[in-house]
Amino acid sequence: MRIGDLSAATGASARSLRYYEDQGLLQSDRGTGGQRHYPAAAVDRVALIRSLLAAGLSTATIRDVLPCVADESIRTPWLADRLTGELRRIESQMADLRRTHDILAGLVETYR
Repeated sequence: MRIGDLSAATGASARSLRYYEDQGLLQSDRGTGGQRHYPAAAVDRVALIRSLLAAGLSTATIRDVLPCVADESIRTPWLADRLTGELRRIESQMADLRRTHDILAGLVETYR
């Protein structure tokens, strides 16, 4: 399928799809005139990439974990450890945001 078809099927913009490809997350074949052609399985792959991005993972981390996440037969303890590390990172960011929120809320109360 062409990039416009994949975009329509996944809701990802053509620009995002090109970015995923540039980051090594998605592959296409090139047809005449350099047009990208994606296999039907790319729909599921893009959905998985978008899910991992929504979970807060960087494209570099996604590139590392994608083979294990995409194929249940090669899931390893390393994957669980890596995702646990990412979860801890997000939890730390949330704690930082809570502290920032509390400080800002205090300032709002002070200056009302």
